[in-house]
Amino acid sequence: MLAPHLGLTSSEKHRYRGRFAPSPTGPLHFGSLVAAVASYLDAKQRNGVWLVRMEDLDTPRCVPGAAERILHTLDAFGLHSDEPVIYQSLRTAAYQKAFEQLRTAGYVYPCGCTRREIADSALHGIDGPVYPGTCRNGITGGREARAWRVRTGHPPSPIEFDDALQGHISQRLESEIGDFVIRRADGLFAYQLAVVVDDAAQRISHVVRGADLLGSTPRQIYLQRLLGLATPAYLHLPVVLNAQGEKLSKQTLAQAVEANAATLFDVLLFLRQQPPAGLRHGTIEMLLAWAANNWHPEKLSNCRQFSVST
Repeated sequence: MLAPHLGLTSSEKHRYRGRFAPSPTGPLHFGSLVAAVASYLDAKQRNGVWLVRMEDLDTPRCVPGAAERILHTLDAFGLHSDEPVIYQSLRTAAYQKAFEQLRTAGYVYPCGCTRREIADSALHGIDGPVYPGTCRNGITGGREARAWRVRTGHPPSPIEFDDALQGHISQRLESEIGDFVIRRADGLFAYQLAVVVDDAAQRISHVVRGADLLGSTPRQIYLQRLLGLATPAYLHLPVVLNAQGEKLSKQTLAQAVEANAATLFDVLLFLRQQPPAGLRHGTIEMLLAWAANNWHPEKLSNCRQFSVST
């Protein structure tokens, strides 16, 4: 049985709280800046609060000094967090508490399968192999637990939500994703659990981020329901691709952005905001002020195809 839904208080319902949550795996590149600027503008146009959260939970992938460089770049673009920056690496106790809540309720179970075994025996879903439920009724053969998975299908119906840009989204977790990991074999809590716990702790009302995370949203909504947490409104932006059609990332050698008005101007062009040409040679402050007063996310409606950076 799902936990009771805990809605926002009457005062919070009328206060926009958004966030930008980068992973410090490298410098801030153009694609990440697009998400930062869009989330900032969406908050500021509605007189809301904009927060920065450093998603540094996956410590093996984090680059020393990257978090500081990202924050320095955001500051250079005038993107200042309205509250102190929080770091996931310091919030293990909060994730553990949520994990114990799920375990006590019987929503999670230990899994002894290796990645190779799963890949060899599973169907391919929208986000990799669909876990076939091998350990749902207990680990066999005297094997030890490697990871912990959430039981999907409580109740067995699609997870549905309306995205502000991508429209109505429906996903049946049990057949398209399978029971998914919330505590990894290396002992680290998975992104899906951490982001749900942090969004609730920061009372996030609106999530603006790249469409590469659209497929993760139903898992997060499912966890919100199991934990009795409020579900934010979602807006998923087109993802920036390089000339080879690859998402900009550390793996595709995305370059650090230069903190100047021309870069911000290009970000606004990508977001289809059509800033006055003269602002390209103005100051960052002038351009950001114009953008906050003229933010029209609906210009990105139906942009399901990923866009290519220039």
